[in-house]
Amino acid sequence: MHTKALVLFSGGQDSTTCLAWALEHYEHVETIGFDYGQRHRIELECRLNVLREIRNRFPNWAQRLGEDHVLDLKLLGQISDTAMTAEKTIEFEKNGLPNTFVPGRNLLFLTFAATIAYRRGLTVIVGGMCETDYSGYPDCRDNTLKATQVALSLGMDAPVIIETPLMWLNKAQTWRLAEDLGNRDFVSLIQEESHTCYLGTRQQKHDWGYGCGTCPACELRKTGYEQYIQERD
Repeated sequence: MHTKALVLFSGGQDSTTCLAWALEHYEHVETIGFDYGQRHRIELECRLNVLREIRNRFPNWAQRLGEDHVLDLKLLGQISDTAMTAEKTIEFEKNGLPNTFVPGRNLLFLTFAATIAYRRGLTVIVGGMCETDYSGYPDCRDNTLKATQVALSLGMDAPVIIETPLMWLNKAQTWRLAEDLGNRDFVSLIQEESHTCYLGTRQQKHDWGYGCGTCPACELRKTGYEQYIQERD
């Protein structure tokens, strides 16, 4: 039986919701983050704030929340040429993908996460990848994750289960899931502490949280929140 999980945790809305989902479904949950040379370090700071607030405000979850791991993967930023790792204007490339796509990022994250999970006796990896509301990233597709699960299990000669609770949810449904998991107090935590904005802006507070309000990540979060509120009320 699988009772221990490792959550890919960036400190954003999706990974924060996935962390709560894992804390509801598994007896012991650890988190892992990656310093991959992203153009801002806001998310690395926010993830610690989210973990602190979960421990302080949700005692039932706090009992299950274990160690946090952060890996230095700056080499990825050094070999990438994207709007996530360099000061570039966000735009679409000729192949139809936005230049926020960091090739190989999720594949690399999952491989390193599986290595940590193997050593820690964690058989489940939880990620916030989503094929319904996303930017077209090929490493977020369900087939990619299924293939990666098979490859990791074979390569480790041990079961590796990749859970993606947001895979078929839109952003409004992700907000709703957060409320279902931790009531409106958890929604408030996501608004105040999580970070999604591609530009790393936290100077401006909106109903849905902090961000520039115009980058694709902010627009998606904003639209989803407005739909969620409309459906809730």
